[in-house]
Amino acid sequence: MEKIILIGGGGHCKSCIDVIEQEGRFQIAGIIDKAQPIGTKVLGYEVIGSDDDLSEFAQTYRFALIAVGQIRSSDVRVRLFELAKNAGFELPIVISPRAYVSKHAQVKEGTIIMHDVLVNADANIGKNCIINSKALVEHDAIVEDNCHISTGAIINGGTVVRSNTFYGSNATSKEYVEASGFVKAGSVLK
Repeated sequence: MEKIILIGGGGHCKSCIDVIEQEGRFQIAGIIDKAQPIGTKVLGYEVIGSDDDLSEFAQTYRFALIAVGQIRSSDVRVRLFELAKNAGFELPIVISPRAYVSKHAQVKEGTIIMHDVLVNADANIGKNCIINSKALVEHDAIVEDNCHISTGAIINGGTVVRSNTFYGSNATSKEYVEASGFVKAGSVLK
């Protein structure tokens, strides 16, 4: 089984760990985090280094996933994604076995599809995205790079979610609209 490094050891990391364990494709080799001291553990996985050590770990491990969440800004996730790419890591697509992703949909590198997500036909999801638990991305929708689609969010057919957007829990779009920036939880986009 291939090994993977998780970059970020906070709350979102715990959800990523659960999805990776359920998917069964990767073995988690450790966590990189600057906030958590080296040697501490997150759900039993050790923090083995900080952001400064990424190049060193890329010599041993092929895969990494950005396990930092995103609310107000995508800046940290974007910076870490670029650091990981520049260090030489591959950033795989991780999909929960409890999610449904149409064979006609596209999902790009470094994106995680969490439990109970539904991604329908001809949806297109960019790089370094979080599609969080129970979200729906309908047919022909586009989620550009570095977006966080929160829990229970609904992106209806043909909607375009622009790069770096946070799309809050239970937010719902009408068909063929555009979303960008910070979309509050429970919003209705018309």
